[in-house]
Amino acid sequence: MRASLLFFLLSAGFSLFLAEAEIGPNTSKAKKVKAPKIKEEENVLVLTSENFGRALKEYKYLLVTFYIALSGPSQTVGEEFSKAAELFKKSSPDVRFGKVDITAEKALGKEFEIKEFPTLKLFVSGDRKTPTECKGVRSASAFVTWLNRRTGPSTVHLNSTEQAVAFIESEEVAIIGFFKELHGGMADIFYEAAKDVPELAFGVVSSEDISAYFGVTKNAVTVFHKGKPVRYEISERDVETKLDLIRLIRTYNMDLVTEYNLETSVTIFDVPVGSHILLFTSKTSDNFSKIYENYESAAVEFRGKIMFILVDTNETRNGRLFEYFRITEVDVPAVRILNLTSDAKYQMPADDVTSENLRSFCQSYLEGKAKPKLATEEIPDGWDQKPVKELVGKNFNYVAFNKSSHAFIMFYAPWSQKCKELFPIWDVLGSKYQHHENITIARIDCTANEIQLMVLDRYPYFRYFPEGSDTQAVRYTGEKTLEAFTEFLEQQTKPKVDQENSKNSEDSGGQVKEDLRKEEL
Repeated sequence: MRASLLFFLLSAGFSLFLAEAEIGPNTSKAKKVKAPKIKEEENVLVLTSENFGRALKEYKYLLVTFYIALSGPSQTVGEEFSKAAELFKKSSPDVRFGKVDITAEKALGKEFEIKEFPTLKLFVSGDRKTPTECKGVRSASAFVTWLNRRTGPSTVHLNSTEQAVAFIESEEVAIIGFFKELHGGMADIFYEAAKDVPELAFGVVSSEDISAYFGVTKNAVTVFHKGKPVRYEISERDVETKLDLIRLIRTYNMDLVTEYNLETSVTIFDVPVGSHILLFTSKTSDNFSKIYENYESAAVEFRGKIMFILVDTNETRNGRLFEYFRITEVDVPAVRILNLTSDAKYQMPADDVTSENLRSFCQSYLEGKAKPKLATEEIPDGWDQKPVKELVGKNFNYVAFNKSSHAFIMFYAPWSQKCKELFPIWDVLGSKYQHHENITIARIDCTANEIQLMVLDRYPYFRYFPEGSDTQAVRYTGEKTLEAFTEFLEQQTKPKVDQENSKNSEDSGGQVKEDLRKEEL
């Protein structure tokens, strides 16, 4: 960045010198040359490291998507993003949409800590340091609503009972805040929450007459479903932060039990509830009605704390989910809890899916008394005789956290084509270090073995475990070639002094010695 800026300044200075040199007594001063327009594709600015700062200065509101061209989600969101960009370009010149291809603009990806694709951020008034992340927005209409709620009022002020009734009847789900004062406390939290839930309509009421009509006597947020008499009221005691309110609104927006399918697989994860309970059962089984009734009964009690999900075992498209939880035909009906933060899975101890067993299981989990379910294959014969050691759940810790040996481990899924393509390279790496006194090359099938290591990477992924540590794991992010694996391993297994020398190779000799003296002390 600094080198580019220096080059720009030197170039600009040289151009100015030439321009001044050409000015004579009979010539006029050269006109100021305008910078070329930033390239656009489908009404979206194509942003790079060179023009990003300029775009921030030119537009008060700049919504940027950081994407990967070949990513399916990036392409899907990109189409809707372009539609919304066209609408704003015509109506709001202060609002523009931009895009950054992370594969070409790695420096911007690093600066804004982009780890998921696409990631969307809103930059306001040239502020490069604290952009607002745009999460869960996928359709053009949602982009429009999300931005409008940040450039103007986030809610509709309802001034009459008739207007409030019409507002509720015009929306599938309507969220209304009833407040005695329109500013401060829960009201302010409500306005902020409305900005982050663009798919739902938000209205606000301050009139006591309107509140009395709906039977609301205290400050509250109410969720109305079109055509349904039931409504959900969220009181001040239920909400301390914006996230609390969003979690409850999104929870009450969904059914008590949500069936998992292609459509809901996305919306399920939009609800900020960190624990999911899943019932695996056949919807055509003789006892389905009774099981579902028990499941729904428990869902009422734990709503907002645990999300209740139904998985139909007759649906073949749910196969990956069965595999992830290791559910087989003989297990059904089965109940599991998944902690989204730790990725830990819990199995209900009882076989019968009764209301009592479900309540006991959920309560035990919430109180921290339930123990995670860890699956493991049996240790195979001769697992340590080949160049690449075959690991399972039972011998993983023995190899990964060995006090006298470094371990470099491949985590794979047998059905993954990418994993299969890497097996020959990993075998060669294993042969290379087979007789090394303290380096072990290994692999583990993660679909059949669970370990106490939180990993969110896609298969295959790799971790290096240094000798002598029972907690440390180093993530490998380099190229998946024999040369790159070897270089990484050689660097990691160097003695600490050698690593420091390599790390500080650009420092002065005095600085290196000082660092070494500190380490000796």
